[in-house]
Amino acid sequence: MDRTELVALFRQTFPFWDKMSDTDKETFIRTSHHVEFKSGTNIHDGNECTGVILIKTGSLRLYLLSEEGKETTLYRLFPGDMCILSASCVLDTITFDVFVDAEEASECVVVGGCAYEDLSRRMPEAKIFALETAVSRFSDVMWVMQQIMFMSFDKRLAIFLLDETAKNGTDTVKLTHEQIAKYMASAREVVSRMLKYFVAEGIVEASRAGGIKIIDKKRLRSLAT
Repeated sequence: MDRTELVALFRQTFPFWDKMSDTDKETFIRTSHHVEFKSGTNIHDGNECTGVILIKTGSLRLYLLSEEGKETTLYRLFPGDMCILSASCVLDTITFDVFVDAEEASECVVVGGCAYEDLSRRMPEAKIFALETAVSRFSDVMWVMQQIMFMSFDKRLAIFLLDETAKNGTDTVKLTHEQIAKYMASAREVVSRMLKYFVAEGIVEASRAGGIKIIDKKRLRSLAT
């Protein structure tokens, strides 16, 4: 990715870009890296200040990991989104460890965490932007917690399947039962059992191309409400 493309991306992403000094702009450019992650790659393990990740293609998953190894997906990021929780040195008020994986082959630009941290100490606009970006994602986190704590699993699964079809523009969800379980903070056996019930009810069927095909979206919507 050349300099011109980086500048255009930063101007589009950071509302304070034009207010930055030439020196700070050069530091951002110099400390940024264009990275291609393979599907399943762990990008951030919660311990280091990886940096601010800008997603160009693919998708990332942010999750918590318990001591027993159980994962709870917080939210997912797609092209045009920005991951700020991977820059823990910028958000020193975030005291929990967040893990970030590439869900699929993903092309990203990673802005050096130290560069952003240094700028945010001197430029309130940069600090405020980081905090506002993090806070805006907590509505997604609270929605996940609400589902886990208060919703029946059939309703949660119906919502998940509908969200996936809306996102991908297709009636087929090309995910394994194991992947769905990770995204829903559940066990594969639970997902498989509920999908088996959905199949028996004529709501979904196994797709020949792999994945789950929605065949009665109206019934699925009724379960989700």
